[in-house]
Formats: sequence, C-alpha cells, structure tokens
Amino acid sequence: MSITIDDDQVLQALNRLQQRTTRLRPAFKAIGEAMVASTHDRFQDKEAPDGTPWAPLSEATAARKGHDRILEGESGQLARQISYEATDDALEWGSPMVYATMMHFGGDQADFPHLWGDIPGRPFLGVSQDDQEEILDVLSGYLRGDFG
Repeated sequence: MSITIDDDQVLQALNRLQQRTTRLRPAFKAIGEAMVASTHDRFQDKEAPDGTPWAPLSEATAARKGHDRILEGESGQLARQISYEATDDALEWGSPMVYATMMHFGGDQADFPHLWGDIPGRPFLGVSQDDQEEILDVLSGYLRGDFG
C-alpha cells in the first residue's frame, strides 16, 4: 500500500522538516548550552545526574587542600572548562582537563600508584531527567521552526 500526497503545503512542510533534520547543528548548539549549564549546576549542587550526592572529601584530602569543596582544585578549572562542540551530526560536551575522567569515574590507588588514596567517582557529566525534558523541548522547538 502506498499513499500519495498531492498537496503543495504538506509537501513544503515535509521538505522543510527533512531539511531541518539534516541540519541539526542549531539544535545541538542549544542542547550543548543547556548541558553545560546543567553540568555547572551539578558542581554547585554536588550531585550526579541521577541526583545522587557526591561522596564528601576525605579528611586527609580536605586537610591537604585546605578546604572541603568537592571537585574544586586550587584553580577550579574542572568546572570552568566544561564546554561543548556541535556539528550537524553530533554533540559532545565535557572537560579537556586530563584528570576529568578520574574525577568522574574514580580510581583506586592500587591501580594508580601516583594517587594519594582512592578517589570515589563523582559523576558530573550525563543527562538528568530534567535534562531529558530540556533536550526534548529543544528538539521539538527546532522541528517546529522556532529557531535555527
């Protein structure tokens, strides 16, 4: 069975939709901005994307650093360096800091002898339930032609 549409307005709308779905960079940029902001919020809230609180600093680490702020080194670069890259095909966001993976996933001193102790994972990247809703809102708006 096939359906033939012979309506210029419907065909034009379908063509616009097709064009928008092959040029996703504007939507990905909007989502990237939202995910960077959400990630910054996680640093403020000290929680993972699923809402789980981050493990507190150990007493030894807090004493060594002189403060008890989680995932904040002397410079605070980890949080400040969160960025995104958007193309028509993909969106990536994260941190270029070499230690970001260790801070996100954690590590055991037995596996990484240079550590002064075990580091618990403190996930800061990811998509929360609120993020999912934001992404869907952005995509819906983009497909409706609200921006881009």
